[in-house]
Amino acid sequence: MTIAYVGLGANLGDARDTVERALRAIDALPAVRLSAQSSLFRSAPIDATGDDFVNAVAQLDTSLTASALLAQLQQIELAFGRERPFPNAPRTLDLDVLLFGSEQHQTDTLTVPHPRLTQRAFTLIPLLQLDALIGIPGYGPAHTFVAAVAGQVIQKM
Repeated sequence: MTIAYVGLGANLGDARDTVERALRAIDALPAVRLSAQSSLFRSAPIDATGDDFVNAVAQLDTSLTASALLAQLQQIELAFGRERPFPNAPRTLDLDVLLFGSEQHQTDTLTVPHPRLTQRAFTLIPLLQLDALIGIPGYGPAHTFVAAVAGQVIQKM
């Protein structure tokens, strides 16, 4: 089993309900168990327009590979009506593999650790809520990046 961390975000429709239902959908995936989830947080869009996002991070135990997990997460996004009309478009649901054990991946479809994990308070703060001592493969302890995101406003819901 591998411990994976997935970022969840939504800013269209009832975003809070969407994130809560997405957590249940992730837990229902075969070969995946939701072992912990962060609080829900509200954050303004970065490099985008639209309503505020509702964000969370889920900790999973999985026997899937990183790419198989991503494929399953993308199926959940589609089931929730996710469209990708342009980069950073408002979305009904966004699911990102943030960390996958100690693995590092760089492919056309998957980069792990997530390339902006250390630059976004809405992923870093919920991740640290789940594991204050977590390390990011290739980067070091996650808590060392908190100062870099201190200017980004997120609000616990």
